[in-house]
Amino acid sequence: MPRRTSRSTLPYLPIVKALASDKRLLILHYLKEPTHHFPKQVDGDLVEDGVCADFIRDKLGVSAATATQHLKVLAAAGLVRGKRIKQWTFFKRCDDVIASVRLFSDTL
Repeated sequence: MPRRTSRSTLPYLPIVKALASDKRLLILHYLKEPTHHFPKQVDGDLVEDGVCADFIRDKLGVSAATATQHLKVLAAAGLVRGKRIKQWTFFKRCDDVIASVRLFSDTL
């Protein structure tokens, strides 16, 4: 018989699904220390504003459409946030959400 999902775990399902991809885990890893993994940007500060989606795409070695999809999944789960500057979108980790996921995983 299938086990029922607790109501307290329901908010974490999108996050768990988002973390079920090696590429998305890499994105989170790279965004943890953006100055270590990405070059300086013309627009936007790597730490304050986040990393340009094009730099993330290049680092992953995937198409723009694939990178966009991965970033959308992470953003929908609340693990990253996007910020528009001029015609570019910059992404930054949401460390408070990631910390709550760590606490939740300790209860499993």
